Amino acid sequence: MFYCYFSTMNSKHSFLFADISVISDKNTKQKAEIKNLMSQNEKLKTNEKFLTEQVQMLEKNLNEFNVVLLQRVVDNYCPKENNDRKCKPCQKDWNQKESSCYVYNNAKGAEQRTWARAQDDCKEKLSSLTVISDENEKTHVFTISAPEGGISGFWIGLRAVNRTWKWIDGTDLINQTWVDQPAADGQCVTSLRGSGWRSVSCETNNAWICEKKALSV
Repeated sequence: MFYCYFSTMNSKHSFLFADISVISDKNTKQKAEIKNLMSQNEKLKTNEKFLTEQVQMLEKNLNEFNVVLLQRVVDNYCPKENNDRKCKPCQKDWNQKESSCYVYNNAKGAEQRTWARAQDDCKEKLSSLTVISDENEKTHVFTISAPEGGISGFWIGLRAVNRTWKWIDGTDLINQTWVDQPAADGQCVTSLRGSGWRSVSCETNNAWICEKKALSV
């Protein structure tokens, strides 16, 4: 009788100790998980602080850049003369025609560029290779794309994309008679007074013409 009682008690104690052991293990694991989560939380806070500082630095740099850019635009379009500023539709060395400003880069020899690199230069000037919309503008571009020694053409913003002549702004060439040659991928167009428009490899080096909108003054 006593043996059965003690046997039962021992069995219950064994189960109890087993339960306590399981609970203890779970508690240890939970503590480890909590510690790990706290560590991750601290890392997230550190990363958040770092990112916040980076954003603030970028905002500061952007503001400073905008100030410099604005000052550059003001100086380009509104040069100071005798302590007074007079604004013009186009900046110095640019040629105005109606609502656009043009600059021709009559580079020669090693200074000439491929079509893509010419466009890069125009971007640096906050412009693009010229996009021609009508006969009047086409005639104007002819007048500033004068033949000179070492220049066989001036890049304009027209190239072949999927066998279609497209302007650099994504629009199609409307008057297909402006270019005699069919649109073959890898070909871009040059303009030269007296020679018209020619389709040549975009990788050849030429002079180029940039265009941007004129200011309303």
